[in-house]
Amino acid sequence: MLGAERAALAELSKMSAASQAERAVLEDEFNWLLKEEVHAVLKQLQDILKEASRRFAVPTPGMEAQLKQENFILGSSTMDQVKGVLTLQGEALTQADINIKVAKSSQVMHFTFRDDKQWKLQQIQDARNHVNQALQLLSSRDESYHFKTGAEVNKLMDAVMLQLTRARNRLTTPATLTLPELASSGLMKMFTPPMPGDVMINFYINLSKLCLTVYQLHVLQPNTTKNFKPAGSSVLHNPGAMFEINNTKFEVSHVHKVECVVPWLNDTLVFFTISLQLCQQLKDKISVFSSFWNYRPF
Repeated sequence: MLGAERAALAELSKMSAASQAERAVLEDEFNWLLKEEVHAVLKQLQDILKEASRRFAVPTPGMEAQLKQENFILGSSTMDQVKGVLTLQGEALTQADINIKVAKSSQVMHFTFRDDKQWKLQQIQDARNHVNQALQLLSSRDESYHFKTGAEVNKLMDAVMLQLTRARNRLTTPATLTLPELASSGLMKMFTPPMPGDVMINFYINLSKLCLTVYQLHVLQPNTTKNFKPAGSSVLHNPGAMFEINNTKFEVSHVHKVECVVPWLNDTLVFFTISLQLCQQLKDKISVFSSFWNYRPF
């Protein structure tokens, strides 16, 4: 019996030594992760997001020529009520040339931006700002910085991922507007000749597409038998939507949406996806060490 107990104790001693050796190996691997691999991932993230930021470049005074102007043709293969060419330079629509065929008369109205006007696309501007904030977070930990815990790495990754998710959401989720907000938008004052009172338009980004929506309206007479119900906030309002502005009630009679793909916006969304995956992979590696080595706070 005594021999069996000694054998058991010897086996426990071996297991303890093996466990200590395993912990020592894990500690070395974890320290290497904190010292080397984390910084390698941060460098990779910075390189990717610098490419994304470069796509969002903004012209500086006197240097506008360095930022390429791109022309995009708007149209649809199934309808010709709305056609146009938009000129995009970074976050700004610098020119718009739009033809709108009036539903009732088939008359074609032609509008262009005034020479003194540009339209800033707030979605692109916001996405760029979030990318730059993510870059600032990454650059705050240069190669000489020593991460002491996994929790510290996770905190940085969470902050970077938050900015990247916000940047992506700004491009994938256009702002919702009420029809009165659209009617009073500065966009309606951009054109020559001035946009008539029974036409409204909106520009927005949806994923990698630049979209133009045109609303044709008709005035509801005061004695109309229709039940007036103002429409709420939406990205796209359907025919039949009603609203009131300056004591006049309107109804949307026709809606036309045309769009074009902006290749560099698609590139940017891919950069966001890759960057988010890299952040999550690093967090997953930290988690693996945490599950094996639970006596040290990660």
